[in-house]
Amino acid sequence: MMRSSALISAAVTVLVGCGLSAAEAADNSPLKVGFMTVRSGALAAGGRQMEEGLQLCIDEHHGQMAGRKIQVITADTAGQPAVTKTKAQELVERDGAQVLIGPLAAFEALAIDDYIRQTKTPIISPSAAAEDLTQRKPNPWFVRAVGTSAQAHHPLGEYAAKELKYKKIAIIADDFAFGHEIAAGFQRAFEQNGGKVVQKLWSPLNTAEYGTYITQIDPSVDAVFAAFAGGNGIKFLGEYKNYGMQKPVLGAMTTVDEGILKRMGDEAVGVISSGWYSAATDTPTNKKFVEAVRKAYGADPGYYTVGAYMACQFLNNALEQVKGDTSNKDAFIKALRNVNIPDSPYGPVKIDQYGQPILDITIRKVEKKDGRLQNVVIKTYPAVSQFWTYGAEEFLKSPVYSRDWTPTK
Repeated sequence: MMRSSALISAAVTVLVGCGLSAAEAADNSPLKVGFMTVRSGALAAGGRQMEEGLQLCIDEHHGQMAGRKIQVITADTAGQPAVTKTKAQELVERDGAQVLIGPLAAFEALAIDDYIRQTKTPIISPSAAAEDLTQRKPNPWFVRAVGTSAQAHHPLGEYAAKELKYKKIAIIADDFAFGHEIAAGFQRAFEQNGGKVVQKLWSPLNTAEYGTYITQIDPSVDAVFAAFAGGNGIKFLGEYKNYGMQKPVLGAMTTVDEGILKRMGDEAVGVISSGWYSAATDTPTNKKFVEAVRKAYGADPGYYTVGAYMACQFLNNALEQVKGDTSNKDAFIKALRNVNIPDSPYGPVKIDQYGQPILDITIRKVEKKDGRLQNVVIKTYPAVSQFWTYGAEEFLKSPVYSRDWTPTK
């Protein structure tokens, strides 16, 4: 036994001398990635798109990153916070996951926040957008691969006031945190630039029909800003047209996301929205990505597809920085928070000190091109921070965006 130990020690010494760390030399085992998705319930469509985006990225890297094989262990959270916590514990404690990707929804991410802190497990979020996850209560082990709820909608508020010249807008939004934060971010920038939100209508996430809300819209407004998640954008825009409404519609990123745009008709044409991604972004990198998704899955990539794909690319970038060695958790999370990807489907990506990416935000307009509805880019705001133009210190002095948010007097 002593002779074997000496031989192993000598071998490690030789490998270290060749430029490898002791951890790399001693451990060639696969990196276990715990992936929390949703395979059942109302959020299953988004979960499926997340799985597609992750798998595409893994395939592009031939199942290996920075010399380490990648072993993905998938768990279905069912979109339920209690189940999400159980699954996270199982992935880390039973399956030995060294890093987590997921979960899908912000309320799921909040449910495991304490557990992530306690176990010091690096986690990359592919979709959960709740503001305070990277603002007033930042988790040092959390990195987000998408924008916050409001990050894309500050620019849209400015665009609506300064370039579309709208003066009065009504907002209709899903009545939960995601809708509240989107609406408040839009309102803040819109009113800062001379506009006025004169009406807010809040509809439950499971609203069956929107006629009651549509008939309440103030006829004096210049436009309606609609902030919906899931399939609610489909229902709202269809009914808005059926009621004969003529006011222009502005949309949140998810209102006309590519994941649901394929199920819409002419009612979506002309909707102007904003986001950190559009399948119609005209860059070589994005064109290659879109072609790969269409070939593999027969659809354009949207919010959930690209979010999981980029979470995987964040993992690759961090692993390259640490040369595949994840034995030092502090060094690994530092690398994740130092991700720098000059060219991606999003465009260039850097991470701020809170674990939130700084992203190009595009203003998009739904047009029918090449036989499909597309979010055609009409303007780009480069390198947009989660704090917009306010600066972190000023921004964080005020409460998180909420249902009752109003501009500070």
